[in-house]
Amino acid sequence: MTERTYSFDRHHPTSPAGKTTSETNVILVPQLEMVYNRAARIIQRAWRTHVDTAVFKHLKKLVSFHNQGDPRLLLRFINPAEADILDAASGALIRFRLGGPTYPPNIYFKIYTRAPIVDMCASSPKDYTQLKKPASSQINNGRLMINDGDDHSGWYQRVENNGWRILSCKISMFEDPITQDTNVKKIQFHHCKIQRRQDVARKKKIRKIEWMRKMYAEGLLHSHTEHGKTTERMMDSLEQIGPDSVSEQEVDELLAWTKALNFDEYISEWRNLGTSKCCIVNS
Repeated sequence: MTERTYSFDRHHPTSPAGKTTSETNVILVPQLEMVYNRAARIIQRAWRTHVDTAVFKHLKKLVSFHNQGDPRLLLRFINPAEADILDAASGALIRFRLGGPTYPPNIYFKIYTRAPIVDMCASSPKDYTQLKKPASSQINNGRLMINDGDDHSGWYQRVENNGWRILSCKISMFEDPITQDTNVKKIQFHHCKIQRRQDVARKKKIRKIEWMRKMYAEGLLHSHTEHGKTTERMMDSLEQIGPDSVSEQEVDELLAWTKALNFDEYISEWRNLGTSKCCIVNS
């Protein structure tokens, strides 16, 4: 690019045509600078967009595998101390995800297990620090013991302590906000197996409803039957009453009405994305 500088001599005798040309040149200098600066900003913005897209595609490609890799071998490179205590009978697998508050995103990993786990304290939750032997008058009086102060305070509450951990040697896990938030997450674990199954079904139903609400807000969820306002009435009832006002059959019918992505297939695809093989031993 050649830079040209124009000057205007007010005392030099020129013709009217020459004077007009000189004044025009003086005016064109800042206009050319504005055009060049604008062109430079466009090129820089396009280049940054290209670089950011290329980085994201590269990171996405790293975690776009399905059920591949030995979890013990992968964990040996990530955390050798935990790889030594990973039992083959635990059915453990590692799941990788992209996340973080800044861009480019970081890679996070989390260890899951497909084998059944028995939590002895969760099977019989109580306040183990306040247990005391009842007196004889409380046992041999022919009456039922009533504990008015049993409000479940101090009861054992299950904490997974297995959140998403950052896959980076530059940032400590104790400094990452996502790791800290997911580690202290508490899950309601009922001691009754039937109640746990009902809780799982309810959570699945709520996730379906939240997924449909998001699609409805983005204009992707519409009814394709002759009852055109069924979707709107259902969404209004969700906003006013809550997820308990909609039955599971209505949720399934609403999903069948749409031409969007199936929720169950979406969840299955999402759970298998970026996961290693299961290390369970098949006899």
